Amino acid sequence: MGQQLEKTRELIAKREEARLGGGEKRIEAQHAKGKYTARERIAMLLDEGSFEEIDMFALHRSTNFGLDKKKFFGDGVVVGSGTIDGRLVYIFAQDFTVLGGALGEMLAQKICKVMDLAMKVGAPVIGLNDSGGARIQEGVNALCGFGEIFERNILASGVIPQISGIFGPCAGGAVYSPALTDFNIMVRGTSYMFLTGPKVVKTVTGEDVTQEELGGADIHAGKSGVAQFAVDTEEDGIQLIRRLLSYLPQNNMEEAPLVECTDPVDRKEDLLNEIIPDEPNRPYDMYEVIGAVVDNGEFLEVHADYARNIIVGFARFNGMSTGIVANQPQVMAGSLDSNSSRKAARFVRFCDAFNIPIVTLVDVPGFLPGTGQEYNAVIAHGAKLLYAYGEATVPKVTVTLRKAYGGAYIVMGSKHMRSDLNYAWPSAEIAVMGPSGAVEVVFSKEVAAAEDPAKAALEKEEEYRRAFANPYTAASYGYLDDVIEPRNTRFRIIRALEQLRTKRQSLPAKKHDNLPL
Repeated sequence: MGQQLEKTRELIAKREEARLGGGEKRIEAQHAKGKYTARERIAMLLDEGSFEEIDMFALHRSTNFGLDKKKFFGDGVVVGSGTIDGRLVYIFAQDFTVLGGALGEMLAQKICKVMDLAMKVGAPVIGLNDSGGARIQEGVNALCGFGEIFERNILASGVIPQISGIFGPCAGGAVYSPALTDFNIMVRGTSYMFLTGPKVVKTVTGEDVTQEELGGADIHAGKSGVAQFAVDTEEDGIQLIRRLLSYLPQNNMEEAPLVECTDPVDRKEDLLNEIIPDEPNRPYDMYEVIGAVVDNGEFLEVHADYARNIIVGFARFNGMSTGIVANQPQVMAGSLDSNSSRKAARFVRFCDAFNIPIVTLVDVPGFLPGTGQEYNAVIAHGAKLLYAYGEATVPKVTVTLRKAYGGAYIVMGSKHMRSDLNYAWPSAEIAVMGPSGAVEVVFSKEVAAAEDPAKAALEKEEEYRRAFANPYTAASYGYLDDVIEPRNTRFRIIRALEQLRTKRQSLPAKKHDNLPL
């Protein structure tokens, strides 16, 4: 009996040692940088007392360059399962206090183990990244570890939600795992991502650049689009992960959680009847429209600082999780370009993969013209958004508020892209192009020959507007299912989504598609 107690005490002592990671001094150094430890992050993220750790006693087996004298239980990553709002999730959090969180063979095996478990049971995976990169002393085994993780990211894509929190450095090959996941969250001031660091950049290109300028949170959230979210603190990032998960299903075979709705389904918003300006080129704020129609005005925007001419994010309609895609007239008149097309296409494909209905709010004058866009392959990028809508089989509801011109009309959730229910406000203008452009093409000779060309142009514009720049021509062909009173938009969207809850639609049999990349 005494021997068993001694062994139990030994177990408890080893657990305490493992929980200290790289030791008290390294934990203090982590805190001095304004960062939490891996275990503190997990404790904040998961429901209290729900964490079930695995591989606590894992050790690396490398003897290169003195590594055999630097062994720590857990080997630089804390992994396991737990719950968020009672729902099962799997998690791994890199431990910077152990060898800088550098990835080696055993660390990678631990991450792969929880990813495999998540796939077996169909639960989301959350990765909290804080690592100096590959463990150079382990050579090709470190590279092998990265490759094994990437392959699992690829196989899990579209099967279980994958969320990455970048809570420290993430450089070199390590960046590709977050890039393969569904959502990246970065922390301003303490996190960064780049393939090659400032020193290598200086050597190769001569550029002087800081880590923050090269790959900080605002760079990736605003310029590159690699990160979907940038937050000010780790606490904000962790709360954001919890909030984001509330809109998502456990896996691609389930639906997102249904939340009790306290917002009246038939709530009317009179402001929507007056929000469209009389002048066709005057902007208004699409966020006001979104806030007016969704449950309790709550909207979780994705990619808020990137390609702001289009808005994407999650909301609820009568408690149902829904993806929203909306043009923003306040930025570039709401026109589509390369970046906004890619942003929206990725969001639409995510929603489609995870059974989340899509509501599209349209006010688009067309694609942004110019050599900058054409040279940047706006054709291919626009085709991505077209493709995403065309292949999506989830319920799709589209409301055209004002402009829907040319190819952009087709791309933005039109009936021709198998949208289920398409509505328009009376202010909608659905046509090949705007009135002024149409007059230049169709009536150029008549206008030029008139006694007063300017007056003739205005008259022809009005003639074109009456004939095409309205919703009724499209409705007469069945391309719109109804023209609705703006203040009733919330009720009509909810009724449409309720009607489409049992929708079933499939794609032709294929190995996989060949999305234009």
